[in-house]
Amino acid sequence: MFLSLILNSRPDSMNLKGRPSPSINPFLLSSFYKSPSILLVPFILKSFISTVFESSAMALAVTSSSIAISSSSSSLRAEQVVQLNTTTFQPSDRAHMVSPTVLSLSVKRSVAVKALNAESRRNDAIVTSAATTFAPDVMEKSVEVEDFEKLAKDLENSSPLEIMDKALEKYGNDIAIAFSGAEDVALIEYAHLTGRPYRVFSLDTGRLNPETYKFFDAVEKHYNIRIEYMFPDSVEVQALVRTKGLFSFYEDGHQECCRVRKVRPLRRALKGLRAWITGQRKDQSPGTRSQVPVVQVDPVFEGLDGGSGSLVKWNPVANVAGNDIWNFLRTMDVPVNSLHAQGYVSIGCEPCTRAVLPGQHEREGRWWWEDAKAKECGLHKGNIKDESVNGNGNDTFHANGSVSDIFDSNDILTLTRPGMENLLKMEGRKDPWIVVLYAPWCQFCQAMEASYVELAKKLGGSGMKVGKFRADGDEKAFAQQELQLGSFPTILFFPKHSSRPIKYSSEKRDVDSLMAFVNALR
Repeated sequence: MFLSLILNSRPDSMNLKGRPSPSINPFLLSSFYKSPSILLVPFILKSFISTVFESSAMALAVTSSSIAISSSSSSLRAEQVVQLNTTTFQPSDRAHMVSPTVLSLSVKRSVAVKALNAESRRNDAIVTSAATTFAPDVMEKSVEVEDFEKLAKDLENSSPLEIMDKALEKYGNDIAIAFSGAEDVALIEYAHLTGRPYRVFSLDTGRLNPETYKFFDAVEKHYNIRIEYMFPDSVEVQALVRTKGLFSFYEDGHQECCRVRKVRPLRRALKGLRAWITGQRKDQSPGTRSQVPVVQVDPVFEGLDGGSGSLVKWNPVANVAGNDIWNFLRTMDVPVNSLHAQGYVSIGCEPCTRAVLPGQHEREGRWWWEDAKAKECGLHKGNIKDESVNGNGNDTFHANGSVSDIFDSNDILTLTRPGMENLLKMEGRKDPWIVVLYAPWCQFCQAMEASYVELAKKLGGSGMKVGKFRADGDEKAFAQQELQLGSFPTILFFPKHSSRPIKYSSEKRDVDSLMAFVNALR
């Protein structure tokens, strides 16, 4: 009774949790001090101190627990620890037994510890030693950048099967075969022969031949696969057709239509991959594919990770001749597009593909109204080199920075714009003419220079006039409008009986092919 009076509780003294804080009645303590019961003072004080520390320890435990939870998602590590140390015994699980005689606060990394009744901050990580955890160190992964030029050299003499196996092994489900519905079915056969899983996708432009759609179905059944078809955006197709008609590409080139129907769907497909496999061959198009490597960083499109260099392009049959591809298909009894039996070699959309004659190059059946440089739909436009003055490194410059002229021969007449205009107006020419429209910086013009000079020499004294007209710069618009210029070089034949010139459409510009063209018309 006497002890409870001394250690009474005042309702106006509250601790952190709203509990009454113990206090000493001064009057009763003074009376007690004068009595013989003073011998009980040490025990009373010990009980008082234990009661105070019990309340404080409970408040500290609650505060520490809440702060420790918040600290697990903060940047502070669990090394920031406040430990409750006692000189007499270890704390137990039961709160009422916690009676430390000494409170020691030790904090690593100089963490400021506030009073128990202060409002805690989010970054104050205060936990008991029993709850201390250590987050594992975050190890930075080193990204190895592969040298694909070196890999291409290493695989240069490898078989298509070896290259295909390497590609599938390296990229697994992040690589797919681009299938056009032509002889590139060989790629699917090679993938099948590796025994590895593989994916195939194709672009359905909405303008393919019926035979191609039947071929797709036959391939799916033969290999028990499902081709992943990509389609153009219907709104874009509708806008193009309503604005320019169904066959605008015959008038202003195929690039716009291909961009809507092929390039953009391909871009969507490749964004889900890290690599893709194509059927490009070096002998397919001397103007654009003669330098195709077996593997390369895609110079145009982006892959799954985004950004330049995020997509790798594999060309397993780059070094294989077209005849060898067909021998392989026949040997393996692979299904082929029935259009091949009708004279089609390179197959694309129905309006832009036609059969070729014996001796013609396979790409002459594609976009036949355009020249070699333009014969990429955009899927492989990285093959087309920049035809700027500094674009090919083969130009010869004068001291003033201008590029030197080409087709320099006494057998070739240099025509000016008035001369070309007069040639266009002449209906009854005395002699037929063959004229090359050129730009001296163009690598394709440079490549045919020797053939054209030899042609002029052979035609000397035959009554056939050989000329040249530089059609770049200020003359380009005139050449495009009046002279059928699509790209450089453009070769025109002006017959005796007609003012309208006839355009040479073949990509073969050797002297024998040019001579055959002239002999067929004069």
